[in-house]
Parts: sequence; C-alpha cells; structure tokens
Amino acid sequence: MLVAVTLGISAGAGPAQAAPAPSGPAPHSGGLQCQGKGVDPTADVRYRSDTVIKAPLSTVFDLQADVERWPSWQAAVLSMKRLDPGPLRKGSQFRWTTPAPATPTTPDTTLEITSTVHRLDRDSCIRWSGPAVGDGLRIDEGVHVWTFTEVKGGVRVQTEETWTGAQVEADVPTATAILGAGLEQWLRELKATAEGPGAPCPRPVAPHGTEHRP
Repeated sequence: MLVAVTLGISAGAGPAQAAPAPSGPAPHSGGLQCQGKGVDPTADVRYRSDTVIKAPLSTVFDLQADVERWPSWQAAVLSMKRLDPGPLRKGSQFRWTTPAPATPTTPDTTLEITSTVHRLDRDSCIRWSGPAVGDGLRIDEGVHVWTFTEVKGGVRVQTEETWTGAQVEADVPTATAILGAGLEQWLRELKATAEGPGAPCPRPVAPHGTEHRP
C-alpha cells in the first residue's frame, strides 16, 4: 500500500502484445488473486492497473520483493524496516512510511504502514495487507495484490489494491484518485528501474512461498 500520491504504492503502457486490463476502479468481483486470495471484495475504495516491463521475470519480481530497497527507487517510500530476518515470505512483516496529501477532510501527513505478507509465489504473485496510520488519518486496512506473467517482450505486471476505513470511505472518489495515482507512480518507477542500466542485484526471496529457516 502506498500514498503520495500514493498508498500500498503503470505508467507507460506496455507493448501491444499484452492486452492490458483497464486502469481505474475495478469491479467488485473477478479481481487479481495470489494463491486463490485477492483484495477485499467488499471494499468501495479500489484500483487496478498494469504495465509491461522489458526485463527478465526474475529481475522484476525480485526488485519488487526486495522491500528493504524500495526507498532507493520509489520516491514515495520515505523509510522502510523489515520486522523479521531472512528472505521475504509468507508471514513476513515490514514497516514503512509514505506521504499522504491533504484532502478536503484530512490533513497533509505521513502514513506509517505495517504490512504483513499473506501469500508469496516466486516469480508469480505477492499479496500483503495492513493498516496505515498518520496524524489525522487512518486507513484500517489496505490489501494489495501483485501478479507477474511472462509475455512476448517482457513481463506483464498487474496490481490491485483496496482500502477500508471510515475516513477513506467518507469520500470514495477522492480516496480512489489518491490510491490510483500512487499505484500508477509505483508501476512507473518499477518499470523504469527494472529496464534501466545497472538494475540493482536483488536479495534472495524464499522460493514458492516456502518458509525460510535462518
């Protein structure tokens, strides 16, 4: 989840070979899934988007899964801390911060997000969720799903996120616009970093959701 224009956090439309899912608010059914689980089907604040990245699948997935390095390529991630050791896996937690813009009903603030990974299938998908709390603003739960699929010319990355909580549900159009801007920025930066020269060497990720034993 990312705010910043972002929160939970595609720019360039990808090559024509992969028919992209329409950007914007997604229907409340038929959403993205990771190992059979998706976003909150009851949430009114939701957004889904995708892009195609011209890079190897392992590069794209590992860049996204190496959460400790998010601040090095995501402008909206102000800080990041893993709360457990070893590769990212089911049950992993991480705490991060991101700016949230002022709205007609909430102040400009910095959100602290505590995310828990619920599903992780290497080179395929990741699903996490968690609350986001700032001065004068709270998102009770953001649920975020990412999928990665090899296509002609690269990797199709799809993402979908939902938010729940009284404050964001009080103004669904504004909350959805902020969520959407954040996801578009996230995908744009992921694409630029994975395709750019000198893409960082990723750290290990537990294969196929297996548990890491230190």
